[in-house]
Amino acid sequence: MGFAWRIAVRFLVEGKMQTLLLIVGVAMGVAVVTYITALIDGLQGNTIRRTLGVQPHLTIRPVKDVPLAGRLATPGVDAAAQEQPRAQRTRSIENWTPLARSLEDAPGVVAVSPMAGGTAIALRGEGSRAVAIVGVELERYDRIAGLSGKIVEGTARLGPGEAIVGRELAEDLGVRLGDRFSLSISRDTTESLRAVAIFDVGVRDVNRRNVYLPLRTAQNLLGIPGGVTQLDLTVTEVFDAERIAGRLRARLPYEIESWMQTNSQLLSALDAQTLSTRLIRGVVMLVVVLGIASVLVVSVVQKRKEIGILRAMGASRAQMTRVFLLQGALVSAAGSVLGAAIAWAMVAAFTALVKGADGRPLFPIVLDFETFAWVAAGATLAGVLAAVAPARRAAALDPAQAIRL
Repeated sequence: MGFAWRIAVRFLVEGKMQTLLLIVGVAMGVAVVTYITALIDGLQGNTIRRTLGVQPHLTIRPVKDVPLAGRLATPGVDAAAQEQPRAQRTRSIENWTPLARSLEDAPGVVAVSPMAGGTAIALRGEGSRAVAIVGVELERYDRIAGLSGKIVEGTARLGPGEAIVGRELAEDLGVRLGDRFSLSISRDTTESLRAVAIFDVGVRDVNRRNVYLPLRTAQNLLGIPGGVTQLDLTVTEVFDAERIAGRLRARLPYEIESWMQTNSQLLSALDAQTLSTRLIRGVVMLVVVLGIASVLVVSVVQKRKEIGILRAMGASRAQMTRVFLLQGALVSAAGSVLGAAIAWAMVAAFTALVKGADGRPLFPIVLDFETFAWVAAGATLAGVLAAVAPARRAAALDPAQAIRL
């Protein structure tokens, strides 16, 4: 290896311009692959965080009311020519307290939060808005959606007669901290509440729709004392949600929905984006391989006489093969280091130049060592593979013919 190493380095130093172009070509390929990988990972991670910032990973609800004829229908037999759908009433999960405790001990489940939800009309003066009631125990709900961390005004608390409203809803109703407003379910069911905090989750529809109440207040408003309309769950790995949901469906007589079902179109878009990124990475690496291979082939032609002399002096075919394989590895390794620096500069430029409406970066991009390591390893391997054909060609040269040429 000492002989092959010295000859490989000498060949690279003699062809300075070729070597420099090779290193720059590899560096640009590594930089593009690393930057695109970090950019797409950051974009997808931010999209998932925003999506799951306002919804749980899993939701458990009572099954919907189905007309008796529909429940008793025999497959293949027309039970009724026309079946009128049943209006859905607010239903509570039976014995939810022991169920919540058992779910907290289930493998892969991090947190469970009870919720009493429904619709109401928010009223203040002449203003009115249709809203969604979200009755929660704030401490448990924070482990699901982190509501306390999204408070922009006021204090994150939910005591009797208190509510947390969204920024857009507060503007629509003209509500400020400490102001009172009413929630009306029906003519005879109205609750007066005081706004103690205003939240902003980054989604205007949610800010305009949700009103968070103490769980007991929501239960009384909805007419389900002591009951809950759903259990929200957070799991350890977000992409394991559907697998855990399937396991829970097998043993619980409830409707269980994962965030992956709710956002199936989003997941399809993310999958298409991931596939496109892989294709781009593959094409870039192919260009790098072809570039290294073409330059090393030219190097073999240019150094036929030197290779012939080395072979005549006793250099074996294996040694000549190692010379060109080492050249491919050295060029790729040097290009990978330079490419990492270029990728870091590209990420820094994107973060500094691309801002959101609030003046902050659109989403965080992390160029971690793991991403660089596998890109650098792939580039080095590609460089070695690109050198295989030139190496075999150099090893196959006849010393006498090479010297005469």
